[in-house]
Formats: sequence, C-alpha cells, structure tokens
Amino acid sequence: MSDPRILVLGAGGIGGYFGGRLVEAGADVTFLVREGRRDLLKRRGLRIESQFGNVELDVRTAVASDVGPDYDVVILTCKAYDLEDAVKTIAPALAASGVVLPLLNGVAHIDILNEAFGRNRVMGGSARIQVTLTEDGIVRQLDDWRAITFGEQSGEVTKRVDTLRVLFEAARGVEVHAVSDIMQRMWEKLVHLATAAAMTCLMRANVGEIVRTPDGGAIFLKLLGTVSAIAAARGYRPSSEFLDAYRRTFSQPDSLYTTSMLRDIERRGRTEVDHIIGFMLRMAEGTGVDVLTLLLAYTHIKAYEQRLAAERFA
Repeated sequence: MSDPRILVLGAGGIGGYFGGRLVEAGADVTFLVREGRRDLLKRRGLRIESQFGNVELDVRTAVASDVGPDYDVVILTCKAYDLEDAVKTIAPALAASGVVLPLLNGVAHIDILNEAFGRNRVMGGSARIQVTLTEDGIVRQLDDWRAITFGEQSGEVTKRVDTLRVLFEAARGVEVHAVSDIMQRMWEKLVHLATAAAMTCLMRANVGEIVRTPDGGAIFLKLLGTVSAIAAARGYRPSSEFLDAYRRTFSQPDSLYTTSMLRDIERRGRTEVDHIIGFMLRMAEGTGVDVLTLLLAYTHIKAYEQRLAAERFA
C-alpha cells in the first residue's frame, strides 16, 4: 500500500487532530463531514491548537453523496452510539482492498465492523489523547497525550500496518505504536476508560479533585482493580506495567485529568455509557466480581440520560 488514499470520517477532536497532522505531513487525506462542518472548513480551514504546534490547513472535504470506492484506508472516529450510521456512510467509500481503522472507545465495535466488512478488512486501533472541538471549530489539544496505536486483529505485522506507521511517524505531534497485540491494548484502554469515566462522572470531578477527598483515591484504585479483574476473566489480563502506570495516574492530587464522558455530561450531550461502562458490566456477568461501584456509576449516568431526554435541566 504505497501512498494510500485516506478518508477520515469526521473532523472533530480525534479525527481533526490525527487527520490534520497527516495532512500537515503531506499525506493524501480527505475528511468526510456534514455540510455545516464542510462549509466551516472551506471558510476557515482546519485549525489545530496544540503544544506541539498550532496549524491552519486547507483540507480536502467530501460529504456522503460525493464518495465512491476509492479509499485505501478509512479512519473511523465517530462516537460509539453513531456507529450504525457510520458503517452505512463509509461502506460506499472503501476500496475493494481497503481497510477500516477505527479509533473508537471500547472494543464492542470490532464485532460490528467485522460483520459489516470482514475481519481481514478491519484493524484494531485506539487513540490516547485529550482533545476537543471548540464552538468556533478549533481542534484543541488539552494535554500532552498524543498516541495512536494500531495493528491487525491477527497480530500479523502487515505491509499496510508498516505503511500507516511510516505516515504517522512523519507527522508532527503524534506518538505512533504499530503493535502485534492490538486487542490486548484495546482491552487495557477499556479498563482505563471504564475506571476513569465511572469515577469522574459519578463524582462530577476531575482526578485530582477526587483524590484530594478523604477516601476518593482508595475508591479509585479499588475500582481499577475491579475492572481489571473483569478484563482478566475475559482473557485480557492487564499487564503489571499498565496497572502501575494507572495506579499512579489515579493517585495524583494535582491532576486535572477528566474524561470525554464527563465533558459530554457537562455540555448536556449524549454519552457512550452503554459502550464503555455498560459493556464492562455485561462482561462481568458470571465472573463473581463485585461491581457495585461500577453499577452505581452506570445508574447515575443512565438517570442523567433520562433527565436529558425529558429536558428536565434548568
């Protein structure tokens, strides 16, 4: 796969950042967006604000009615609750030998994509970055996380994996990991996300604010152990290096780290609770793991969704 044609679904936080960095490095990238975002990108360009370099880019865009089966790689960056529509949108764009690289949270989407496109046309992938799309259309990076990790579900290091690795390595402000154990990596990220989202949303606070309470740090670490035990029961035991790193992450009293799920709640938006916390609860069935804290967080967010749907916020 030399000089692949890349289609990025969406130009929001994750798609805008990683796709924009590829454009900056000279890759052949098109953003598949809605009409409103397309108009804004035409008028103002794709704007990235980051400690690794601000940039304003003229980018190629398309809407769903424009695309044909011309793209070697489709990078999928939608929210999990939009996956069904996203599959319908990208299906006409994927070349016969093309591959989908999803950067969604969780792992539940992999089975859906495998069914839609075939396992050999779906990579595993994840992004570790805190980034948001501002109201005026700027892709703003919130900290120094900037990692993209991907690989074949089979574990094979294929030519297309190497091609993507080279493209991302040429991009500024991107940390690249082309791996042979992507499903393990994705499960570890799910452990991280389920723990962090459950705690920050349940407490409506960032990590530091939680840790500075009398018992918040201990509750945080206990929940990390709970979620790790669920993953282990499903065949994806987190590594000791992963657990050590996140014990430190979830113990820092000065941390400003929050989660996209909490940001979704604070802006009165939809959440991925069913795809992250709900999925983990389903995976816990039959394991004997005590999931009370996880269940409280899930119930808390589902109750919020009921209030949101009924427009019962002041």
